[in-house]
Amino acid sequence: MSTDVGVLNMFFDRDFLVMMFVGVFAFATIVTLGLPLLERQTLGTRIKAVAERREELRLKHHAALSKRNVLRAEPVTFMKQTLDKLNLSKILESANTKERLMQAGYRGQAPLTTFMFFRFVMPFILFLAALFYVFVVLHLSWHGWQKFLAALGTALLGYYVPDLFLSNRIARRRESIMRAFPDALDLLLICVESGMSIEMAFTRVATEVGTQSAELAEEFGLTTAELSYLPDRRQAFDNLAKRCGHPGVKAIAGALNQAEKYGTPLGSALRVCAQENRETRMSEAEKKAAALPAKLTVPMIVFFLPCLFVVIMGPAIIKTMQTLH
Repeated sequence: MSTDVGVLNMFFDRDFLVMMFVGVFAFATIVTLGLPLLERQTLGTRIKAVAERREELRLKHHAALSKRNVLRAEPVTFMKQTLDKLNLSKILESANTKERLMQAGYRGQAPLTTFMFFRFVMPFILFLAALFYVFVVLHLSWHGWQKFLAALGTALLGYYVPDLFLSNRIARRRESIMRAFPDALDLLLICVESGMSIEMAFTRVATEVGTQSAELAEEFGLTTAELSYLPDRRQAFDNLAKRCGHPGVKAIAGALNQAEKYGTPLGSALRVCAQENRETRMSEAEKKAAALPAKLTVPMIVFFLPCLFVVIMGPAIIKTMQTLH
């Protein structure tokens, strides 16, 4: 009983109350002033980690893109010097040459220099090859001027050989991109609806579709880099549409630009585009199925009908020949 009374008297003691108040005040002061400093340190550490990770991703993207294309190095000195000495850059470069090179997967000044150089030298190479073939290899009864004109026509065709190579490259690359694009669009929709930003969604989808289409993974990686460094994010989506050159990708880029401009949800825009893409694929499949009977008409006439006539009329012809003999 005396112990309880001593404890109660201690709580009502003036010196004890003053010491307790000072201790609580000191603790509150330390907590009030110390926690913001700790939070700032933590925030600074997080910002530094994010910056380091961003720099690491940027270096990885540049390393991957440099490995993807050999022609992205500096322009070949000999080719560049030849074009500069003859002042042929403006003559040989078309209005859409750079855009077509981007669609083929070649970016930078080196592919442009290489393309213009081969556009310049291919007519001479084919002209000399045609002269050798016509005058030496073939023994034609043509006159000399006729052989020369044939070689000259081959030289004129040589001017368009780089364009044919580029068109073939663009077609194959576009086919590879569009073969994996519907799946990539569905994955992009899932990533955005799960809460990812559009940059993280592009990075994730590029990682997933890399085995199916390296070209599409490269384009998404470039778009992620441009979203990080371009002042206008809509320019990154426009560049994606220009590089792919397909109406489906242009529709996606337009929807993303609209969402970026007006603040509409990205998930809704991507869902609409995914539905339109599925309907487009279904309509293309229906067109191919509808054109199949017309395409089969000529093979059936050439290959099936003669066999059918032989099977049907062969016994009758044999019987008639035996009767006549």
